[in-house]
Amino acid sequence: MDSDLKIRLKESTHSAMRAQDKARLSVLRLINADIKTAEIDSQNTLTDQEIFKVLARMQKQRTSSATQYREGGRTDLAEQEEYEIDVIQEFLPKPLTEAEVNDIVDQACVTLAADSMQHMGKVMGYLTHAIGGRADMGHVSKVVCARLSAT
Repeated sequence: MDSDLKIRLKESTHSAMRAQDKARLSVLRLINADIKTAEIDSQNTLTDQEIFKVLARMQKQRTSSATQYREGGRTDLAEQEEYEIDVIQEFLPKPLTEAEVNDIVDQACVTLAADSMQHMGKVMGYLTHAIGGRADMGHVSKVVCARLSAT
């Protein structure tokens, strides 16, 4: 049985085909191909959370490429990457605000009774599941580090 997200992706792909929107269709096919590759690699059907990780990875790759293209003076390629980012973001959950990240980190520290840097791994493991791809984990790690260093 397909997840809700995979169903949305299939419907969007069919809509792009009907509308003959070649640019959007191309991006949606890339997304579907990456998901299929991840499913083959893991030898099982991906959950929505796992698909979010695939999409987040795709977004991060394109953000990096767009930056490099802009620095290299290739605005045409940078704009293509940014278009792909926009399509990918349609299927990602709404990102957490800075205040929401801080609240979730505080809640995790209280729940796990984390009060020193020795608990960093335990807190990050908990947050990986709690945040579910809605925030950059590198940034979250810095917030956790600051929180645990302050106590």
